[in-house]
Amino acid sequence: MFKSHITKQLSAYCNGELADDQMENVRAHLLVCSRCQKEHDEIRFGVKLAQQLPLASAPQELWSEIEAILDERARKPFVEREAPKFGFTFGSYRFAAVAAALVLTVAIGLFLYSRPSGRNPNPAGASFEVAGVGAVRIDGDKINNKARLAIGETLETGDASSAKVTVSQIGEVELASNSKLRLIQTKQDEHRLALDRGQMRATISAPPRIFFVNTPAAEAIDLGCVYTLDVDDSGETLLHVTLGFVELVRNGREVYVPRYAMCKARPGIGPGTPYFEGATQAFVSALEKFDFENGGVQALDDVLRESRIKDTFSLWHILSEVDGDLRIRVLNRMIELVGLPKDISRDRVLALDQKTLEAWKDEMIDTVWY
Repeated sequence: MFKSHITKQLSAYCNGELADDQMENVRAHLLVCSRCQKEHDEIRFGVKLAQQLPLASAPQELWSEIEAILDERARKPFVEREAPKFGFTFGSYRFAAVAAALVLTVAIGLFLYSRPSGRNPNPAGASFEVAGVGAVRIDGDKINNKARLAIGETLETGDASSAKVTVSQIGEVELASNSKLRLIQTKQDEHRLALDRGQMRATISAPPRIFFVNTPAAEAIDLGCVYTLDVDDSGETLLHVTLGFVELVRNGREVYVPRYAMCKARPGIGPGTPYFEGATQAFVSALEKFDFENGGVQALDDVLRESRIKDTFSLWHILSEVDGDLRIRVLNRMIELVGLPKDISRDRVLALDQKTLEAWKDEMIDTVWY
């Protein structure tokens, strides 16, 4: 079961200061632990913001104001005061001075970050760079090797052709042949594409919920990862995550797809139940009937019968999709496969208590799902 968190390693991890094996261990842990993932997201977001601060000299008027304030304070008479009962030592003065310096540094940094720099931070406008191979077109016009994809424009690849799209400074998207991709939005806190058909592979390194991809069946919300999306001519979507974590949503339904897992979505219905690589074809077929074909109790019976230990990942999602006796049956099958941790209440699971469900996931995933 889940034994320890890795919060003490998160800062070093976010700054790339761990050895390769330690980096991989932390990366694997973050995929399965919601508590550490939340702290990691906060630290990583701070690191990203710091990296985006512009390198610029402080304006002369700012230094003049600072010097004037310091001169005024230096001219104030020093008054000898009786030592307080709780001695304010030299160390405390030094701490106060350092703290004041830090506050001043932060204030200067914020001033510089919010102050207009006099240059366009996005000289190419609201667009992404595209490198194409073969028959690649933007809004019907063939491109020669490189071009830019602007908001509202459509990128298409033909037979035996491909394209690579640079997504601002957070990653890239590789578009396979016979695919169609549109740029919906690009700004500091949101980069959004739409994959109408074909296949794309996204490699993204950004704070969670910055990069989005719309498909006819669902919306993929990146949480910092590598994944592929396939959209067929009917709009059916297949998400396959190879690193990190993706949230797939539509019509109020949200599913979480971690590394080595897959999830299908259909237009008008949204995402189905995620499942891991290696799931049997019988299990996947039963899931499809349950999710998309009104398979009902018979399909659920097949899902439960075909489920393996690792498939408790899928059953964990199904808990929230059924009620009454069916939810009890799903829970009983999960307990049969992996047991119920001593700190997890059966009644709270059946009541779909969110904290209980997350706690069970954290306990189970570390030893069962990977």
